[in-house]
Amino acid sequence: MSNFWRASAMNNMKKVLIAEPSSIIREGLTNILSESKMLDVLPQLTDIETLRGRLASGKPDILLLNPYMLPYPRRQTLAAIMQDFPQLAIVAIVYQYIELSEMALFHGMLDIREERGHICDMLLNISQSVEEKEEIEENNYELSNRETEVLIQIAKGLMNKEIADKLNISVHTVISHRKNISRKTNIKSAAGLAVYALVNNLMEE
Repeated sequence: MSNFWRASAMNNMKKVLIAEPSSIIREGLTNILSESKMLDVLPQLTDIETLRGRLASGKPDILLLNPYMLPYPRRQTLAAIMQDFPQLAIVAIVYQYIELSEMALFHGMLDIREERGHICDMLLNISQSVEEKEEIEENNYELSNRETEVLIQIAKGLMNKEIADKLNISVHTVISHRKNISRKTNIKSAAGLAVYALVNNLMEE
């Protein structure tokens, strides 16, 4: 294979991070996923405390996650991760009972009884669906409800840490919202955003 085609193939590969406490399941999934030329399995994760750091440094496209590793409240924790890493496909590894309402929070589900030959294709399809959804949202220039809330706080002169505390979200999430707001409004400065909020009657509470 030429260097060009090798580089092209590597660029199309999806990086997978497996977060699972069971060594048997981790090793089994790693073995199966490593057979695919479209998947690049990152070093496994056993400690949920380092998850965000690994997501930021490794930049995986797919996170295979045991839901029971998430701290309570799971819904809030998962929503924060999805907000901070919008192009990340988060797939639940399932072999224990979990509430259907919690399962619905994930982009997909991997039952460990799934046929070996179906697993890689399933993960690639889920990842593609998340990417397509993100592309649609990126082309949407209407501010979301949360972005509007952040914009109002910016207009009031609050700093990122103050906004994070007031809205009960992470500073990283605030920064992500600010980037989206600037992209959608084409306004970079806090003063400009304040004017935008006033002109659009967002400060009337």
